[in-house]
Amino acid sequence: MEALLGDLGQRMADGEINALEAVTLAVEAMENEPLFNAGIGSVLDAAGTVTMDASIMRGEDRAAGAVVNLRTSQHPIRVANHLLKQGWPVMIVGEAADVFGEKQGVQQINNADFVTELRQAQWEKWNLNTLRPGATDEDDEAALDHDLEDRPGMGTVGAVALDIHGHVAAATSTGGMTGKPDGRVGDTPIIGAGTWADGSVAISCTGVGEAFIRTCAARTMAFHHTSMGLEDAAEAVLDEVAPLGGRGGLIAVDTEGNVVLPFQTMLMYRGKYEAGIVDVAVGPEWERNDGAVSS
Repeated sequence: MEALLGDLGQRMADGEINALEAVTLAVEAMENEPLFNAGIGSVLDAAGTVTMDASIMRGEDRAAGAVVNLRTSQHPIRVANHLLKQGWPVMIVGEAADVFGEKQGVQQINNADFVTELRQAQWEKWNLNTLRPGATDEDDEAALDHDLEDRPGMGTVGAVALDIHGHVAAATSTGGMTGKPDGRVGDTPIIGAGTWADGSVAISCTGVGEAFIRTCAARTMAFHHTSMGLEDAAEAVLDEVAPLGGRGGLIAVDTEGNVVLPFQTMLMYRGKYEAGIVDVAVGPEWERNDGAVSS
C-alpha cells in the first residue's frame, strides 16, 4: 500500500491525475489484491459464488456511478467510473452491469477466478456452522472481515482524494459479507450510504451495510460537516450507526486537506498520503514510511 499511496499521491501533486482518477486507480489496485474483499479475493455469498458492488462520486458536480451484483467484471470500480462519466443512469444491476462494463472495455473473467483459497475456507467454515444441528443465529450470521482478528483477509476497500484543483472524490468496492443471501445489497453501492462526495468533503464507508443504509451514513456525515470539524462529524455519524448494530469505519477528506480514518471494529487496514509522507496502519497505531510509529 505504501508504494501505491506514494505513486498516486505524487501524480496528483504533479497534476497528472485528478481526484476522480486517483480514487479509481487506488481501488482498482486493491481489487487486484487477493487479501482484500473486493474484485479478486471477494468473499463468497450463501451459494458459494462471488457477487460484487461498487460506487464512485465526484464532488464538484455530485456526479456518481454505482454497480450492483457484478459477477464477471474484474474491476467493478472502473465499471462505476464509466457509468459516472456516461452521466445516466446512476446505478445498474447484475448482468446488465457486467455487459455495460464489457462494452466499455473492462476485462471480464470467470466467476471462479475471483475465488481464493482463503475465501473458500471462510465460506466452508460459515457453511458448516449454518448446517450444523443446533447452530445459533449468531453462528449463522454473515461474517464481517474487520471483526475477524484470526482471519488474514481484509475487508471492503475505499479511497478518497483531494487534488490540486481543490476537488474531492470518493470510491468504494466490496464483495459484501461471507454467506450473504442471494440478492442482498449493502451500503457500498448506495450513494449517500457507503459513498459520498460534494463540494466540501469525500467519504467512503465500510462495515455492516444495513446500519449504514438506515442512517444514510456518508451523506449524514457530510451534513454534520457543515457545522462541525471533520473529526467530530465522523465521530457523530459512527455514534449514530452503532446503536443499529453497525460495526465499521470510514475514511474522509475535506477540501481544506483534513483527513480522518476512524473505525469501531478490531482492525481497519488503512493508509494516507499527505505532503509527501505516507502513513499506514492496521490497528490503532500509525507507522510512517520512515519507520516512526505514532498513535
